[in-house]
Amino acid sequence: MTYQVPTQDIRFVLRELADLQGVLALPGFEEVSEDLVDAVLEENARFVEQEVAPLNRVGDTEPARWSEEGVRTTPGFKAAFQAFAQGGWQGLPHDTELGGQGLPKLVAAPVTESINAGNLAFSLCPLLTDGVVEALSMVGSDSQKDRFIPPLLEGRWTGTMNLTEPQAGSDLALLKSRAVRQDDGSYRITGQKIFITYGDHDMAENIIHLVLARTPDAPKGVKGISLFIVPKFLVGDDGRLGARNDVVCASLEHKLGIHGSPTAVLLYGSGQGEAGEGGAVGYLIGEENRGLEYMFIMMNAARYAVGLQGVALSERALQHAAAYAAERIQGNALEGSAGPVPIIRHPDVARMLGIMRGLTEGARAVAYVAAGYRDKAARLTDEAERARCKAVYEYFVPIVKAFSTESSVEVTSLGVQVHGGMGFIEETGAAQYYRDARILPIYEGTTAIQANDFIGRKLVRDGGAVAREQIAGMRDTAAVLRAAGGVHAEALGMIGERLETAAGAYESALDYVLAHIREDIRGVFTGSVPCLMLAGTVHAGWQLGRSALAAAAAIGEGSTDAFHSNKIATAVQYAAHVLPRALALQSAIADGGLADRYVRQAQI
Repeated sequence: MTYQVPTQDIRFVLRELADLQGVLALPGFEEVSEDLVDAVLEENARFVEQEVAPLNRVGDTEPARWSEEGVRTTPGFKAAFQAFAQGGWQGLPHDTELGGQGLPKLVAAPVTESINAGNLAFSLCPLLTDGVVEALSMVGSDSQKDRFIPPLLEGRWTGTMNLTEPQAGSDLALLKSRAVRQDDGSYRITGQKIFITYGDHDMAENIIHLVLARTPDAPKGVKGISLFIVPKFLVGDDGRLGARNDVVCASLEHKLGIHGSPTAVLLYGSGQGEAGEGGAVGYLIGEENRGLEYMFIMMNAARYAVGLQGVALSERALQHAAAYAAERIQGNALEGSAGPVPIIRHPDVARMLGIMRGLTEGARAVAYVAAGYRDKAARLTDEAERARCKAVYEYFVPIVKAFSTESSVEVTSLGVQVHGGMGFIEETGAAQYYRDARILPIYEGTTAIQANDFIGRKLVRDGGAVAREQIAGMRDTAAVLRAAGGVHAEALGMIGERLETAAGAYESALDYVLAHIREDIRGVFTGSVPCLMLAGTVHAGWQLGRSALAAAAAIGEGSTDAFHSNKIATAVQYAAHVLPRALALQSAIADGGLADRYVRQAQI
């Protein structure tokens, strides 16, 4: 089926939930109007629907290919990437001083979502390039910024992040890649990196790898890691490309999904380049032994972006399943019908589609709200308020990453279920979304890694202050919902009751974590993923409750657009079928320590 960017819902969330007006009033955005934002969204939708989305199926069936001459991407990808670059999409959220367009992250978020919904495998390349630009812009030297960032923003070059090695998955303390300083200040890099997304391809002139490695006298563990720029082709002082560096793609991984994205094994210093002996030429970023600190800039940017990928795949799977359910004629309606009806009229199919829509739209709203906080943290003039918004955004990042991606696995699985047996057949396309989604809870730190960060750095470090502020907001919204009148009073009241209960479960879980973190750290962290999923579940329910209020207000003002009644229906479905999970998750958190002790005693 053809994909359509959900521009109406995107605009609704930006204006009604994410405070687009407040973001556009921030210093530095004086030239960005709501009309300009609408124009960007419209052009983005055209580009995605016409040039990116049609390649999604092609990328799955005709994946990137390795050869001794280099990696060749899926037919059509190179032309689409050139159009992407010429459209200025890579530079959209980056500062004008760097050559970007300087638009808010709140505007970049839906653009990123839509491109990923169009074609996840294709969109991984610009996603990583964004992270390289952000890292270099924050910790690179002036000369590094001048040399590397403009071509990246122009789309002439792309970027990657190189962390993982065969013996070191998430435990970066085990990294062995070596960096030896040269007399000219450069370094020679040797080692092997695996799982490098777009580590080699034919879509751009050059590839800029950000590589973690150790110097010979570095301290052991993560404190001895440094970060280096290693270009595929060396770059002269005049910006021209020179010799082929000694970094080569040894092979591509054969994956469950995202077949169009080349996942490379890269060899550094294998003697196959033209840059001389001793390894690949690299350039230190910042100071030695601070590489992991610097890389986290890129990783946090990527974690948020991967969360948007979860929203994107959910939206695509939802559209596909809803279209099939509206067309597939099978069985009579339970309430009676003259003949077979579209399966969307069957209660359980409607339930599944409602859950899919609630998880998708709830995750989208949470992600966009987070983006608004990021813009405010960067540009507000009040220092205290800027610090508060920064803390809130950092709190949201693991929620956006984990909840959106775990939800995408559920949504795409339900999409297969809606199709029935046809969903298990590749020709319908539903299975691809499920296969593609499965990597997202693993990318850029598994859900457990996000949950450990959420517990240790986002809840415990500030004594739960940000979380309690958010819970107070949830309860305020719940009170407004319960007090609402009008024709939708029953629905709004039910949403408010469920939201209040879920917020209470979240607060109880927070209290448990803070009370037991010292005496039973294993027990608390056994419940870390349930805690993070609880937070995501309730935050999404909160935003859907706010959506229902805004939609009811629009209807009260005379709107007859089905979009507004559908927003209320989605919130009701989510309140009925998803928010009750909060109580079960809270129980899992409270009983996690006991369960962990018995598992260890039983040696299961």
